[in-house]
Parts: sequence; structure tokens; C-alpha cells
Amino acid sequence: MRVFSFFTRASRAFHGYPFGSKLLILSTLSSGGLVAYSESQSELGTPSGNVNEIEPRKKRVVVLGTGWAGTSFLKDLDASLYEVQVVSPRNYFAFTPLLPSVTCGTVEARSIVEPVRNIIKKRKGEIKFFEAECVKIDASNKKVTCRSNFDSNSLGNEEFSLEYDYLVIALGAQVNTFNTPGVKENCHFLKEVEDALKIRRSVIDCFEKAVLPGLTEEERRANLHFVIVGGGPTGVEFAAELHDFVEEDIVKLYPGVKDLLKITVIQSGDHILNMFDERISSFAEQKFTRDGIDVQTGLRVTSVSEKDITMKAKSNGQVHTIPHGLVVWSTGVGTRPVVRDFMEQIGQADRRILATDEWLRVKGYENVYAIGDCATIDQRKIREDISAIFEAADKDKSGFLTVAEFQDVIDDIIIRYPQVEHYLNSKHLADVTDLLKDPEGNERKEVDIEGFKLALSQVDSQRKSLPATAQVAAQQGSYLSRCFNRREHCKKYPEGPRRFRGSGRHQFRPFQYKHFGQFAPLGGEQAAAELPGDWVSMGHSTQWLWYSVYASKQVSWRTRVLVVSDWTRRFIFGRDSSRI
Repeated sequence: MRVFSFFTRASRAFHGYPFGSKLLILSTLSSGGLVAYSESQSELGTPSGNVNEIEPRKKRVVVLGTGWAGTSFLKDLDASLYEVQVVSPRNYFAFTPLLPSVTCGTVEARSIVEPVRNIIKKRKGEIKFFEAECVKIDASNKKVTCRSNFDSNSLGNEEFSLEYDYLVIALGAQVNTFNTPGVKENCHFLKEVEDALKIRRSVIDCFEKAVLPGLTEEERRANLHFVIVGGGPTGVEFAAELHDFVEEDIVKLYPGVKDLLKITVIQSGDHILNMFDERISSFAEQKFTRDGIDVQTGLRVTSVSEKDITMKAKSNGQVHTIPHGLVVWSTGVGTRPVVRDFMEQIGQADRRILATDEWLRVKGYENVYAIGDCATIDQRKIREDISAIFEAADKDKSGFLTVAEFQDVIDDIIIRYPQVEHYLNSKHLADVTDLLKDPEGNERKEVDIEGFKLALSQVDSQRKSLPATAQVAAQQGSYLSRCFNRREHCKKYPEGPRRFRGSGRHQFRPFQYKHFGQFAPLGGEQAAAELPGDWVSMGHSTQWLWYSVYASKQVSWRTRVLVVSDWTRRFIFGRDSSRI
């Protein structure tokens, strides 16, 4: 028993030593030496052992927001390389393109949301999440101040600060009211899941009010007048969803109000869906006319009261007022206050939206990135670097640039300045070297600096701002996570284009957006799609394409199954009209 106890204690002691000490113990035991030697050496500590045990501190990455951009970044980030902290006032990601479907019960709200903790727990490495709202970004001290998203009576501090080495701003945007009187107080918005649920309850309330006894027909018509301000994709899709809800479900439950209902879409431009191909815009207007949806264009809303909405015609300045039961405001997005405050700190107060470079870095701050709707890429103009490009390409320093010399830098130019490729496509030019032709279209063997400037003088006219869409935000998040994952590798082996001002290459390739098309559901199991290659599709088959694409783009298999089951339920049982 004593022998067994001795070996047990010896085994525990042995396993407590580092590998080097174990070897020393074994060697000293086998040679009859003193075991105490290894202990004395352990206490003294060898310099090499301490160096090996001390790991360098991981860089701290703070991510603000869990929308399309932030979630896409987190999904692809190798969190084992960094100390990652996420701050968001909502502990879920929402598939926002389906929010119009939630307003009428076509899809349930919980079917399009995925808890953030479900997403981050699947990532390699640890990611900490805090349900709070960022109220201050202090770039000079590399920290953010946040306020907890809970009742002030709860235990703990309401505010806390987080320090960062890298900051990723993915806060999205807020509804732009253009300071129109009465909009905040009397309109519904459609940016968040809570907005969609509020609209759903309000729609049912309008019908319930309209069937109450004692109301005049005029009052019933006013209660059932649904006005959508904004003819973009969100406004048009909500109008289509509401029309289907009424035609397929509501008329069965409220048969006496069918002829009193009216849906109006107000658009300040000349056409709805004006960001789509004109064929889609025309098709949508014709379909809405057939469905009885009133589309009024060329009108600007000047005020909204509890019962009326006032508009002014842009053509003749005529003002008229119409009653409403519910107004949904969907006219674009604006900058959030915390982002606006940050812009004032860094000298961007005169801008409408936060500006970044082509690598999504906030201008002037190498360690701060901004992605999604809260920022825009300020694409560098090629004319600012024309002289540097010419000098880099003119290898023999002759003062003239040959076609062969130009071809050596073409790939780097197209990567660094994407407007060059856009310009070639707009002018139907087959090759970049076609830019060097003379004004009559004749080929030239070489050009001087003035001829080179003239050849590229119109290229910057094709600089384009990216739209504030989920597709752009998701691609930016994925791109940025790849840069973070490959940061150390690309320091040694840069993968970006050559630096025309200076030597070497850029560490990463600039962000390049790839447009995969866009959809516009128009109701009645019909949709329109604008796809790459100038392909336009409209009708019932496009609606089924919309179903398949939106199902495949869900953030998890759980939400994918829930959304498909909701669509199936709607086909079989119709939409739920209860007020919950």
C-alpha cells in the first residue's frame, strides 16, 4: 500500500513538470543523481522557458453592429487570430429583404431572425457579444463608449468602454425623414423587425376600426386608405404584399369593406423602381394599375398629420391633402447620430455619409473600418495619379509611352481604378489599349504625357457609388474578414496592385463589388428581376426564382426551413390575421 501511495504521489508530481524537467528527472534518476536539481532549476527559471511560455497579446477587434455587414464579417472571420468583441442593441440578425412579408403574415418574424450567439458559437475561436448601443467612438484614444440596452433600474453600470486595436463600424443607417413635419410622429417605418410587427398590428386595427358601428362611409374609407411614401423596392414590395393580403385573406374576413379599401404609392420621381431597368419599372406600374393600386409620381410630401397627408406637385407646385388610415414611410436612409458625431471628429462633417478608401478603411485612420449602409467608398480618381502612372509605365524614360509599356501596367490599373473597366464597357471598347487611339480612332504606337492624360480624361466620369443594399453590405463583410484572416501572410506577400505613388504593392486587393442582380416582388405570384448581363425577367417564373434565391440566402438551415414552411403554410391555410 505504501509503495502504491508513493508511486501515485510521484506520478502526480511528474505530470506537473514541464516536458524538459521530466526528461531531466528521468535522466538523473537513471544515473543516481539528485531529483531536487530539477526543482531548483524550475524555481530559478530559465530565460528560454519563460520566453516560450509568454504569448504575444492578440489584437483586439471591436465590431459595432450585427446587420448584414457585421454578421457577414463575423461568419467568415478566423476569431482565433484576434480578441473579438461585438456590440449591438439587438442580439439577432434579421433577413431584412423579407420584412415586407412579415407585415402581412406571409412570413413570421421569428422565421427570419437568427440569434447572434448561435452564429458566433460556430466560429473558430472565442467571440464575446454585448447587447448594448454604441454612443461614442473615440478614434484618438482607440476606444468606444457603449450603453447597455436594458432598463436603468437593473443592476450594473449602464455605460462601459471598450478599447480596440481594430474597429469595424457596421452600424447601418436610419430612416431619412428629410425633416418633413409629422413624419416621425405619424408614420410607420420598415427598417427593423419591430417595425414590421407594428405595421402588421396597425393594418389589422384599420380593418377592425372600419367595421365598427356608427362610422360614416367617408370615415371607413379614410381608415382603409393605406399610403406608401417611396416607390423603391421596399415600398413597392409592401404595397404588393398588402394587396395580396387583402385579396386573398382579408376580403373573406371583412366582406363589407372590400370596395372601400385603397392603396396609394407616392413617388417623388417620374417612375417607381427607378433604380431598375426601365422595362421593369414600366411592367410594375402597369401591374399596379391592373391591381387597382394608385401610383402617384412627381409628388413631394410636405407634412403628415394624424389623419391627413399633404403633398406638393413638383411640376406645377399645386398642393393637395388626402386622408389616410396608415402611412408607411420608405424614402431612403440617413446617417445615425453616433456615426455623424464620429464624422465631425475626423473632419468629415461636410459629407452626407462616412467615407472610406477602397480597402474599407475610414480615411485617415488605418485601424478603423466602416462597412455596410453607414459608409461609402470614395473611389480615388485616376487623374490624380496620371503622372505617376505614366512615369511608372515609361520604363525607358523616353517621355513617350508605347502600347507595350502600357500593357505592362494595365492589370494593375484596372484593379486599382475600377472606373476604367466601367468606362470601357460604356464606350463598347474591346481593349484598354483602345484608349490610346487618336481622336479619329487610328492606332498610335506611342503617346506623350499630354496624350495619355487626354486618353484617360473621361474615365473618372464612370465612378459609381454603391447602393445601400444587403448584397453590398454582405460582400463588404466577407471581403474584410478575408483581409483580417490573411493580414500576416499579406504583410510578407502583398497581393494588391502596384503602388504608382511609391514602391512595392498594396497589401490587399481593393474591394470590388460583384452585382448578382436584384428582385422586385410585385404580388399575385409575379416578380421582376434584373440579372447580370442585362437580363431582365418578369412574371410567375421569376417569382419562383425569387423563392429559391431568398431561401438559399438565409443565414442558417433553421431559418431556411422556417421560411419555406411559412410559405407552404400560406399556400395551404392563408395568412394569419390575428393581432399578436
